[in-house]
Amino acid sequence: MNVATFHDLIEWTRALHAHLARCLKHCSSEQEEERAKWLLTYLADHEAVLENTIANFEKQADPKAMNTWLYDYLSYAPIQPHRSCSTPYAEMSFDEICQEVFSLHDQVIDFYRYLEGRAEIPEARELVRDLLNLEQHEAMRLAQQTNRARDL
Repeated sequence: MNVATFHDLIEWTRALHAHLARCLKHCSSEQEEERAKWLLTYLADHEAVLENTIANFEKQADPKAMNTWLYDYLSYAPIQPHRSCSTPYAEMSFDEICQEVFSLHDQVIDFYRYLEGRAEIPEARELVRDLLNLEQHEAMRLAQQTNRARDL
């Protein structure tokens, strides 16, 4: 996907979470370890909810921000959505799954931080800041839930 505007950024992020949700769900049915299977199902559901939440940003965002161009985007090498399934989650351990999913979320957070400092107008900066806060909050929530599951 070519990201040129903040609208494209939201669509890219939504598609990334949708792809991850599908991949995690698919791999959960093939995972043999019970705890890892539970984790994959939980993460798939979480990613699907996150996809819908991000889609709502598109409906609520300031049109001025949505149509703003991302001039610095091309100098940043964002993650590719298909990277998340380069190693099937069905073959990973609980800890490896956590590491891969958190790495993906960290890359999205880093990308938003990068863009936040480069937004040309206040509306675009606010939009990126809201997306950044959402991603950070959800990453913390995932960390808490997976740590609880690890303790079981």
